[in-house]
Amino acid sequence: MNPIRQHGRVLTASLVGTAVEFYDFYIYATAAALVIGPLFFPTESQAAQTLLSFMTFGLAFFARPVGAVAFGHFGDRIGRKSTLVASLMLMGGSTLLIAFLPTYAMAGWIAPALLCLLRFGQGFGLGGEWGGAALLAVENAPRGWEARFGSAPQLGAPLGFFFANGLFLLLGLGLSDADFAAWGWRVPFLASAVLVGVGLWVRLKIGETPSFREAMEKAPPPQVPISRLLRGHSPAVLAGIAGVVACFAIFYLATTFALSFATTALGYAKQEFLAVQLGANTFFALGILVAGYWADKTSVRRVLGTGAALTAVLGMVFGTGLGSGSLAVVFATLASSLFIMGLAYGPLGAWLPTLFPVSVRYTGISLAFNVGGIIGGALAPFAAAWLAGVGGTAYVGVFLTLAGAMTLAGVQFSPRGAEPGEA
Repeated sequence: MNPIRQHGRVLTASLVGTAVEFYDFYIYATAAALVIGPLFFPTESQAAQTLLSFMTFGLAFFARPVGAVAFGHFGDRIGRKSTLVASLMLMGGSTLLIAFLPTYAMAGWIAPALLCLLRFGQGFGLGGEWGGAALLAVENAPRGWEARFGSAPQLGAPLGFFFANGLFLLLGLGLSDADFAAWGWRVPFLASAVLVGVGLWVRLKIGETPSFREAMEKAPPPQVPISRLLRGHSPAVLAGIAGVVACFAIFYLATTFALSFATTALGYAKQEFLAVQLGANTFFALGILVAGYWADKTSVRRVLGTGAALTAVLGMVFGTGLGSGSLAVVFATLASSLFIMGLAYGPLGAWLPTLFPVSVRYTGISLAFNVGGIIGGALAPFAAAWLAGVGGTAYVGVFLTLAGAMTLAGVQFSPRGAEPGEA
């Protein structure tokens, strides 16, 4: 039987969770670009509102490493499955509650305080989500299929992006700006309950990974996984952090920053630009599929290194393409950016587990992935906005060039560890 069909339930459980993850984060990113500032912060300055809304966006990134250590502790001690269920419930519950928040006009500073609390909850839950989903896939993979199995959680990203972007597009077409600001922005947060329900239903029906069971038979789990990780595997953690930066930088510049910048500074209509991003998203999925197949035929290091190098090159043309004034050129810029992101993001599910032994693998890949997310994702919109202000649109891509160089260095200097399926 084809390995993908044989392990279909496991791969679905891995994909659905990360689809929820990216859906949750993208609906907030889109809301931050469009309505969070005016609804949750005082009205003295539009620039201050935008900055504060993106600060709440970045807050969840800083909660992620905390969640990575907490969920990694239990993932390495009691198992992948139960930890994944808990992380999904926390992340999904926090997202759903955002739909019921009062605005600043209703509750004053209580509103942004509650918003920050729920954003922290989102980030904390997400800190344990991706690592567990990746291990669920690659630790069940037959030899020679690690990268294609590792692509399953990665495909959740364009899927979640598609649902979030498509829902905002439909709401924008069906509602006036006043209705969208009054209540329409809450609908995507409410709709997240459906995806979370599907994710829980699938995950409760799967078992533990063979690699974890085998490791537990050989030796008891570490009492404090993070301590063992930092004592014995710090170079691998640093390499993993660097290896993640490029994909996050591309994603948040091509989605969050591009939407905000295009609908304010560049004057594009919101629905028009959302449609462009929705079309470009198909190239993201294509890049992930190409990366998974290519990495199994060659090596994950080669494909990830190629994605990093192309990211550095992309930075030289990204800002100019975005500010070209031609929607066709903008689409080509975003489509090529997201395809390159697929090459830098697709191999991570198979590459990061090779850096760590099973006993600290959940903690190791979760910490590396989420700290890299802070550098590449949380800083990207700020850096791009600052560079655009200092040097114009053409300078926006400088951050991408730096991110690509950092990831390339991480791949080149990373230790060569065990295969994902080995204990």
